[in-house]
Amino acid sequence: MVSTERIKFVNSLLSEAYAYVDKGDPVQASEKLYKVAEECIKTLAEHFSLEEVKVTKEKGRWTVTLLEKAVGKLVSKLGMDVELGWVEANYLHVWGFHEVKLDVEDVKRRVPMIRKLAELTEKHSTQSIP
Repeated sequence: MVSTERIKFVNSLLSEAYAYVDKGDPVQASEKLYKVAEECIKTLAEHFSLEEVKVTKEKGRWTVTLLEKAVGKLVSKLGMDVELGWVEANYLHVWGFHEVKLDVEDVKRRVPMIRKLAELTEKHSTQSIP
């Protein structure tokens, strides 16, 4: 099973993202929400012992390509909520953080999909694999 510390970290990032939304800071909220999704994908990949985890250990880091491959495999195991959370987080990462083109309302609209990914991660990563 995945460490409860990882889940605590995801929830901490989510709380930070909410705080940035409340402060009206879409740039930092976007980046925190992306980090939530990224950590969720890593956590689920480790939980399900996906091949991408092994490759990451060999390379010494996660890449966007490995994350994307993991998302595809996780969708087949857990459904489209994985994809939806990942896609929205990537959108925020590019357009909210790097390009600084989104306002707080744009960010708020994407929060439910990323929160759902976090909830899915917590639910599945604390269960034993049958």
